[in-house]
Amino acid sequence: MKHKTIDAILGRAMLGCDLSPSEGMLLLTQTDSEAIAAIRATSDKLRQQQAGETVTYVINRNINFTNICEQHCSFCAFRRDDGDTGAYWLDWGQILEKSQDAVQRGATEICMQGGLNPQAQINGKSLPYYLKLVETIKQEFPQIHLHAFSPQEVEFIARIDGLEYAKVIAALQDAGVNSMPGTAAEVLNDQVRRVLCPEKINTATWLEIVSTAHKLGLPTTSTMLSGHIETPAQQIEHLEQLRSLQQTAIQQGYPARITEFILLPFVGQEAPKSLRRRVGRDQPILADALLLGAVARIYLGNCIANHQPSWVKLGLGGAIAALQWGCNDIGGTLMEEHITTMAGAVGGTCMDVATLQNAIASIGRPFQQRDTLYHKIQDLRNETLRCGRM
Repeated sequence: MKHKTIDAILGRAMLGCDLSPSEGMLLLTQTDSEAIAAIRATSDKLRQQQAGETVTYVINRNINFTNICEQHCSFCAFRRDDGDTGAYWLDWGQILEKSQDAVQRGATEICMQGGLNPQAQINGKSLPYYLKLVETIKQEFPQIHLHAFSPQEVEFIARIDGLEYAKVIAALQDAGVNSMPGTAAEVLNDQVRRVLCPEKINTATWLEIVSTAHKLGLPTTSTMLSGHIETPAQQIEHLEQLRSLQQTAIQQGYPARITEFILLPFVGQEAPKSLRRRVGRDQPILADALLLGAVARIYLGNCIANHQPSWVKLGLGGAIAALQWGCNDIGGTLMEEHITTMAGAVGGTCMDVATLQNAIASIGRPFQQRDTLYHKIQDLRNETLRCGRM
């Protein structure tokens, strides 16, 4: 009978029906190998329908401009207080040098995020500092897509300067920000957030800022930090919030939407001891991440067509496995990455294009370079990118 129930749920998903939270829970809590195989197969079929056979990737660079942060999230090994060993704050010249290096190595995107540094101000205001960050890059490289500043950073700027979220987002857009990372979502459940990130914005504020970005025409991504203290029910609640957010953008005709969903399995090796003890392991459990990723594809349905694993967190082998569990994109080259690496991730900080292409080809799928918004880039002259310079 259980298999018939699972088959009926998966059949509804294939017809394009939105699953209920209870149906999502039933899929996510399966331990039967046949049921899990059926979930995987359905997710892969939906991936083929929604995104096709081709696996995409983007040539991008991360710039984590500071790790000085006023907050103390229980999972974060990246943050430092000013004056701590390992604390850093890039100056304008360093930002420009990293940007130039990215462009020379074929990047079409710079992803820029950082800690919430109270000193990051110009003339006592936060927003002018962030605008100068943007202008430092865009005045020199106007063609680069700047994927920058999470909902948490938008709230930080607004709170420091006493501004509305819409004013902050519009100002960043005008300066040259092209899309917003959907990070700081962690798990969209306030009970979990009170343990993981008690100083961060709550669920409602994260949703409000992302929805405001969509109204103003600024695309966003979406993420979930999984595999720590959250329950399957809270994972489904998170997916339900994302699906509802995207459906609102579609139904209201907002000019921008969520472009992709990225699962970020928890890496605890260097996390603060209290959370590390509570979780009880240092690295993600691949089987759990694969099942959750497959259920995410099924649950989000046609709302979010692009799904991406994290090779930084899972390693390249884990990310390639995820391409067979519903993912259609393998992410970016990154060139450097500090937040997850400082947490003890084993995936590395840079992936050259040839390595990504060969990994995709190893499972018999074609590959395609894309830009941040999933437009195809036909010119593959950048396939010899190397990771030697940081």
